[in-house]
Amino acid sequence: MARTVRNSRLESRAARRRLAVRVKPYWQELEAGAHLGYARKVRSGLWLGRFYIGNQKYVQEQIGTADDFADADGVVVLDCRQAQSQVRTRLIERKHSAAGITGPLTVRMACENYLEFLEVHRKSAADTRYRFNAFVYPELGDLEVAALKPDYLRAWLMALAKAPARLRTARGKAQQHRHGKGSEFLRCRQVSANRIRTILFAALNLAYRDGKVASDAAWRQVKPFRGVDAARIRYLTVAESQHLINAAPSDFRLLVQAALATGCRYGELGRLEVHDFNPDAGTLQVRASKSGKPRHIALTEEGVAFFTRLVAGRPGGELLLRKDDGTAWGKSHQDARMREACRRAGITPAVSIHVLRHSWASLSVMAGVPLMVVARNLGHRDTRMVELHYGHLAPSYIAEAIRAGAPRFGIKVDDTVTLLGRRG
Repeated sequence: MARTVRNSRLESRAARRRLAVRVKPYWQELEAGAHLGYARKVRSGLWLGRFYIGNQKYVQEQIGTADDFADADGVVVLDCRQAQSQVRTRLIERKHSAAGITGPLTVRMACENYLEFLEVHRKSAADTRYRFNAFVYPELGDLEVAALKPDYLRAWLMALAKAPARLRTARGKAQQHRHGKGSEFLRCRQVSANRIRTILFAALNLAYRDGKVASDAAWRQVKPFRGVDAARIRYLTVAESQHLINAAPSDFRLLVQAALATGCRYGELGRLEVHDFNPDAGTLQVRASKSGKPRHIALTEEGVAFFTRLVAGRPGGELLLRKDDGTAWGKSHQDARMREACRRAGITPAVSIHVLRHSWASLSVMAGVPLMVVARNLGHRDTRMVELHYGHLAPSYIAEAIRAGAPRFGIKVDDTVTLLGRRG
């Protein structure tokens, strides 16, 4: 619920009776563009709303009768708190009208507005649309945002976590699922539910910030599943990475080498152009990232030599990495090739190409590269994600201090095995 603005002159009957009778109302600003007014009359007072309409102009509306003499009923006779709520409701209705929204704002409307924002400012609109269609619209799409309740949202989140995982299914076929048991399967489902919760609440928060809904209390009370993000990050060792490179076919081998040399995502690699590589600075520019923000990746001498060889004699506007037939690497084009390369390299179970990003980060952290440096190369604005996934691999002050100063007890290590509980 929106915060009630305190005003000692207006919030009680006794205080309002002490005000002078005058033509000009007493005004209290509630938020930008909206004021609550009280017009003192001889026999009763009136609540008014004042709304900014641009060009230094305001429009004024009567909200209701003040409860100066009659008890408030919340409809015709209003106390100060109820009058403030009515002003905010009118403000939202005006914003809806200005935006061309008719009727109450539904969850589907809020999500579609958020998708429009993502299409302009982010690179994740397609994936977000899929998640809205699959997980949000069926249960929540037609509900009014203003009518959302915390209990209903919690039940929706719990149902997501208990549902089986969706599998890639051919168009026109019945949706396929993967069922599983055990704590790890449940953890993965809760992680997935948290991600869907995040994008839905981002859409609702955008609607709240734009003034299309009066309160964010309903979803602000619904917390994510805790302690489920600490997954074991799989990475390849240097030797495994070399086996994978040798096992990959020629065009895919270049993609694997580029991923290991940069830590880039698959989609970022597929969009790179020849002029994105700067041999003088030894960097690679990622212009279209997941967050929408460009970054420059610092390369090792090995990485600089690899990309120098890759761009030799090629025009700057060409795609840097292409398949043998000259076409771009598209969505899922890498999956079958990665599985086959893992099989030939003896990597079991097979890993996805995203593990190469984890491999670059994990091996860098273990080699002592500062977490902020790793974060910047990966495209994170701070170290939180790097600390979450790779921080345990970093040589830490605690570990070094323990190994340097903790007590030793003269424990001998030999080949003698003592069986506890047996008597000679």
